[in-house]
Amino acid sequence: MSDLSHVALVTGGSRGIGRTIAETLAKDGFEVYLTYVSRPEEADKVVAAIEEAGGKARAFKLDSGDSAAIGEFFKEEIKGKVALDVLVNNAGITRDGLMMRMKDEDWDKVIRINLTGCFAFLKEASKIMGKQRFGRIVNITSVVGQMGNAGQANYSAAKAGLIGLTKSAARELAPRSITVNAVAPGFIETDMTADLPEKAVEAMLAQIPLKSLGQSEDIAAAVSFLAGPGAGYITGQVIGVNGGMYM
Repeated sequence: MSDLSHVALVTGGSRGIGRTIAETLAKDGFEVYLTYVSRPEEADKVVAAIEEAGGKARAFKLDSGDSAAIGEFFKEEIKGKVALDVLVNNAGITRDGLMMRMKDEDWDKVIRINLTGCFAFLKEASKIMGKQRFGRIVNITSVVGQMGNAGQANYSAAKAGLIGLTKSAARELAPRSITVNAVAPGFIETDMTADLPEKAVEAMLAQIPLKSLGQSEDIAAAVSFLAGPGAGYITGQVIGVNGGMYM
């Protein structure tokens, strides 16, 4: 067993679902590295909460759309310094709009951060995990990557692409005992959904057989399972956490 710290890296781990994933993995015994782009005070709050609960965590400002910066981060903070057991590709953005009116830059930015950035993290993590001959990679996709959504052509395409990336990476990395899976959240209760009009929420609930929005803890629980010892024979799978929203 390596004497190095056993780290779970969570991208976009300062708020929302990412924060809950980070806190859950810390409870599972991992030292958590989380990345953020803005609002360092939010990242500091997550680190403080984890440490107050007896865990270990560090926060790093890192743009998930900058592949060169991601490579440098792995060189400076990960390689040879810690045992990277888990990568959770959670960071993502939305730039919603009808396809016929969508600006090219809104398409490009969503694809770059939500898909290309995940590839960059996965690529760098696989080099380290490959040498360790162990690793767990969990990509956070979305139900809209499976069913599509009007006004989210860019986001849906990125999340659908992430499913294909997950399945291909799972096949490539399996010989080195690295599993690669995806979790596909449905409609999850967040700060964003809290601000939606009542009619919009009712329309969402009408699509969900369980008739309730999911919680960030539901997503974190699925990630925790896939990152743990009980999921050692699961790879290349997409786990839907969506209250029954299958199309």
